[in-house]
Amino acid sequence: MDRETIKKVFDDLAAEDQAEIVYLNSGHSGELNVLEVFNAGQDTDVPPPRQWLLGNQFCRGFLSSLVAPTAVGKTAVRMAQYISLAIARALTGQHIFKRSRVLLLSLEDGRIEVRRRVLACCLHHHVHYDEIDGWLYYATPKGLKLADLHQGSIRRGDLDKQLRIQIDKLKPDLVALDPFVKTHNANENDNGQMDFVCDLLATIADDYNIAVDAPHHARKGSTTPGDVDSGRGASSIPSAARIVDTLTKMSEDEAKQFGIDPLDRRWYIRLDNAKANIAPPSLHATWFKLVSVRLDNSNDNYPNGDYVQTVEPWMPPNIWASVTAVTLNAVLTEIDAGLPNGQRYSNSNSAKDRAAWRVVQKHCQNHTEDQCAEIIRTWVRNGVARQ
Repeated sequence: MDRETIKKVFDDLAAEDQAEIVYLNSGHSGELNVLEVFNAGQDTDVPPPRQWLLGNQFCRGFLSSLVAPTAVGKTAVRMAQYISLAIARALTGQHIFKRSRVLLLSLEDGRIEVRRRVLACCLHHHVHYDEIDGWLYYATPKGLKLADLHQGSIRRGDLDKQLRIQIDKLKPDLVALDPFVKTHNANENDNGQMDFVCDLLATIADDYNIAVDAPHHARKGSTTPGDVDSGRGASSIPSAARIVDTLTKMSEDEAKQFGIDPLDRRWYIRLDNAKANIAPPSLHATWFKLVSVRLDNSNDNYPNGDYVQTVEPWMPPNIWASVTAVTLNAVLTEIDAGLPNGQRYSNSNSAKDRAAWRVVQKHCQNHTEDQCAEIIRTWVRNGVARQ
């Protein structure tokens, strides 16, 4: 072959190699990435509103995540939210923008366990199976991954193709993959590899204009409500999701403030925005109560059957709601007058007989010590009372 022919052969081979590289990193099956540039001055049509599905949890075109420690109730909360969307009823107390078809990929629980979780939610909230027929789908794939490691390199896995086939078939509004760690077999502490996995999820959301949810395990240790960095692994995981929430158990201090028995506080969990960069941040946590539901699935070997958790909305008691202005004024008057021996009341933790909360409890006998102390602390913060 002459020099020109040899050069053409090598150019063609190089072009094929480059196309394969682009394909492997592209979010579109079989398509090459193309950089589209728009003139902002001529792109003047008013854009449509963001397409929220449920509260500020799921939105078309975006990846969301719920970060929680093990055994807090993450799956119970998400199942109730998914069924809420499927039946267009706010089982969790969060606003339903439109009835939505949901496809859940349970990568940790098997089919029978998913059925138990669905049944528990339906029994507690009086949902008939006819209501979710054709609106809630699930799969429990084993061995399928969105991303695989091959000879040390991360690449697209078989689950990506299989999932896209089902999305084309079922036309879901929300696809959930629970938990995130089971979507891949990569190194979760490697930012580059985790960015690749998250990009696959975000690309599915963008390609089909659907919401994608990938609940995530929290790292070991205590989880701070609303801490976007609570999730396990590399920092690119929370960075990739546009909507991130945390789920945490009620703390000891919160239990005291709300008058909850310390033994019962494990049943109360709070949901907090950890990264609401496309929605205004919540001023208050969203609270749920875990409920144990009997499935009535007993048999001769297991006469008691199963009990499975679901959730229901819970509102913390308002310590001010039952207190009249007359009562509050009487408390302030007595505190201002001081003790008979001339000493002043104190908000210090070390104060005993001079503790100001005792005056509150004298007039508000149904309030606990911590609720009375919270009233005093609020007055101090607002300048109504001095420390």
